[in-house]
Amino acid sequence: MNFLIAATVFPIIFIGELPDKTMFASLVLATKGKPGSVWIGAGLAFTLHVAFAVTVGMVAVLLLPHQALDVAVALLFLAGAALSVREFVLGRRKNGDEDVEANPSAGPVRAAAVAFGVVFVAEWGDLTQVLTANLAAHYQSPLSVGVGATLALWAVAGVAVTGGRWLTRVVAADVIRAGTAVVLTGLAAYAGWVALN
Repeated sequence: MNFLIAATVFPIIFIGELPDKTMFASLVLATKGKPGSVWIGAGLAFTLHVAFAVTVGMVAVLLLPHQALDVAVALLFLAGAALSVREFVLGRRKNGDEDVEANPSAGPVRAAAVAFGVVFVAEWGDLTQVLTANLAAHYQSPLSVGVGATLALWAVAGVAVTGGRWLTRVVAADVIRAGTAVVLTGLAAYAGWVALN
């Protein structure tokens, strides 16, 4: 495992997930159920999504020629940046309430199960899932990318269940989205430069 790659992946995924609907859903669920149980359910769902995304990224490495893969990586980073800009411009400020129908307050197992279900369903095709697959293809180090992405998503879930309301009062979601767009645009430019050289 390459700890430098894991350390590089962590902030990219952390920042990309921070303003996401699943963070707000975890926050809402934690107000209705045990925060620790919500974190465990969300963390398990995130772990499964990372395993899937890393697998997809590594399959792309095997199927695509090197230069085509570099171009695809650059385009996916650029698409992620465009998505972040779109969300910034639209000012999407959903708090996740509409995504959470069930009341997990019946107990810790139910809280974990509801959190798992909400996050597992909501994360399919999500920006951070696409980024994780992209980073796995780019670095060709599935364990390092998987560890960095998983720890980042667990950290976001932890932020959500412990201090999400405080964080969204201190840092506006639009600022986080704008920061994500800047980072992803830089990564797209770098990946594009690598692909052309």
